[in-house]
Amino acid sequence: MSSADTPTPILEKDTVNSVAFDQCVAPQPRLPAYGGEYAPPAPRKFANPAPLGLSAFALTTFVLGCINVGTRNITDASIVIGPAFGYGGLIQLLAGMWEMAVGNTFGATALSSYGGFWIAFAIILTPGGFQVVDSLESAGKGSPAMFYDSLGLFLMGFFIFTFILLLCTLRSSVAFFSLFFFLDMAFLVLGVGYLQRDDKGAPNTPIIKAGGCFALIAAFLAWYNALAGIADSTNSFFTLPVFHFPWSEQARGRKSARDTV
Repeated sequence: MSSADTPTPILEKDTVNSVAFDQCVAPQPRLPAYGGEYAPPAPRKFANPAPLGLSAFALTTFVLGCINVGTRNITDASIVIGPAFGYGGLIQLLAGMWEMAVGNTFGATALSSYGGFWIAFAIILTPGGFQVVDSLESAGKGSPAMFYDSLGLFLMGFFIFTFILLLCTLRSSVAFFSLFFFLDMAFLVLGVGYLQRDDKGAPNTPIIKAGGCFALIAAFLAWYNALAGIADSTNSFFTLPVFHFPWSEQARGRKSARDTV
């Protein structure tokens, strides 16, 4: 049989797909693929997920803070269940996962953990379904003291965790450090308010209100940091300063640049 009569080898389907994939990832301006032409997409750039997570945290904290300080004489915190599940919980958790995708360990740890906090808090507050409050009151023979003690310890645990994160903000900015400082104080004071109750065995109202004030300050600081991360020259006529510490990397870099000039 002559070479002209030799049949052309037929590539298997997987081989064709492999060749096409290799061509697509090769650095060529216009590449053939499956009989046509394929322009490789531009390199993908992930958005900054931190403002989303901060916004979710801020709104849910704002609502609960308003209830804690007694705004409009609201005494029941059931309205927090929805935002805690949907926004402060789920959305903030997703933002934390995206922080992990972009390589920000601190952001992933903080946003995911506080997203988990709000989901857990919503589970505690949900009436009937999870029976957390009923179970603790039954164990306490009808007294809510065991529930208050348990909730106080839960808040104290997040006070410790927030303090750990606070230590990791000492080389960032005043705005970011202040957020975690006031949040840490909110957890501490609210925890004390549930552990050190009044003469009637109810949460200490003045201390709870003080904790609510710290929570409100933390909420507005979270919104401030979120806006500072969103606003830039493409969407805003102004940007917000975050006031980097003099010993931070950004401040030292700017000082070195000025000294070089």
